[in-house]
Amino acid sequence: MTVDLATVEATLLAASEAAAAHTLPLFRTNLGVDNKLAAGFDPVTEADRGAETVIRAIIAKAFPDHAIIGEEWGSSGSSDYTWIIDPVDGTRAFISGAPVWGTLIGFAHNGVAIAGLMSQPFIGETFLAVPGRASYERNGQTQPLRTSGETDLSAAKVFTTTPALFRTPELLAKWTAIETATRLQRFGMDCYGYALLAAGQADLVIEPFLNTYDIAALVPIIRQAGGAIACWDGSEPTGGGNVVAAATPELLEKALELVNAS
Repeated sequence: MTVDLATVEATLLAASEAAAAHTLPLFRTNLGVDNKLAAGFDPVTEADRGAETVIRAIIAKAFPDHAIIGEEWGSSGSSDYTWIIDPVDGTRAFISGAPVWGTLIGFAHNGVAIAGLMSQPFIGETFLAVPGRASYERNGQTQPLRTSGETDLSAAKVFTTTPALFRTPELLAKWTAIETATRLQRFGMDCYGYALLAAGQADLVIEPFLNTYDIAALVPIIRQAGGAIACWDGSEPTGGGNVVAAATPELLEKALELVNAS
């Protein structure tokens, strides 16, 4: 079975536009928040659920035989082709009014994401990748996405959502090694940090415990922009896990060496 990549791209864009119609009216409002955890805090809102519902409907209409995995409504279907959705990646940012959340939609073939989109509709930005191309669109203007090309750890700008994710002594040692080796560290970026890496504004992103819907859409965006991304053991990151993304394959190799030596 083959797939029309032009239709994949059109579906990504149509689904993100439909999602924005659900998320934007609720952003920076007095929004009800549910907690998905009995112990701890994993927030979910009407924005998450409603956006995923419309995304799934658009995908199902365009590709009824494809599988879908979503953070809020689970898995459906069985196929070599899978759509992977996080309707609001960065729900904590969303409920805090910080515009670093995004709608993530990835498209994978045999477990490897080959196309993806990250939309930040409040700012009006779309980061998109299909085979052979990564692009950035805002205010009707589109331009190619390119990473910084950085290869030197000591010059690198690194993002992670929070150092608290590295919650064991072993994990903390890995974060400390990266923090010590790099020039600048920034936190709280969620998916936006990976998008900024693809745009050449950051050089490394490192995070543990990612689910497939947290990262699948971002994998092709980073790769098609010239970057590299892998799990800490060097394996394919589309399925999630402990992940590091870098501006270049050379920088990724150095980061992986440091993480695995710590």
